[in-house]
Amino acid sequence: MIVIGLTGSVASGKSTVAGWMSEKGIAVHDADLAVHSLLAANGQAVPDIKAKFGPDMVAPGGSVDRKKLGGHVFSTPADRKILESILHPLVRQHRDQFLQDQRALGRQIVVLDVPLLFETGGDTSCDYVIVVCAAEDTIRQRALSRPGMTEEKLAGILATQMPASEKCQRADFVLNTDLDPNTTRQHLFAWLDSLTSAHPSLER
Repeated sequence: MIVIGLTGSVASGKSTVAGWMSEKGIAVHDADLAVHSLLAANGQAVPDIKAKFGPDMVAPGGSVDRKKLGGHVFSTPADRKILESILHPLVRQHRDQFLQDQRALGRQIVVLDVPLLFETGGDTSCDYVIVVCAAEDTIRQRALSRPGMTEEKLAGILATQMPASEKCQRADFVLNTDLDPNTTRQHLFAWLDSLTSAHPSLER
């Protein structure tokens, strides 16, 4: 089974690209969705977060108040490291179970959609890495159009991420989302087709 890592800076268009991969019948593990499930009511991470950051970080329904917690950790780097020490091992467990399940199903290709793929060493689990990129102005415009996003929060998020230029240097394939979406999509599918040609045994 070939494992493709999918990563890129915030607001680079990675989620759209992941959707295109799903269109091709490729199973995608979304690290952000895994985190959301860990922070939901009865999520595995809730007890540790409550113990480390206090009960006021947990909403009345039992889920972690992600907006409140996020605002806190992005302005307090030491606490961000504590949060990562709680979440990253659990996300890895979730990912490993996904890979095990997909192998059992006989999947030939799967995708790991991970914003911090290089930063967390997740690329070592991948056979190929796609980096989704866009110009800095595009990233900023897209990010600031999101509900709840501010200049300060965006700066905090970018500070936790490897520079886009370095990610692109380490990629097996760089996908530019500044182009027309149909063109970007065609570039992705052409690369996937070339991957299939390089591995004749693959069947999706």
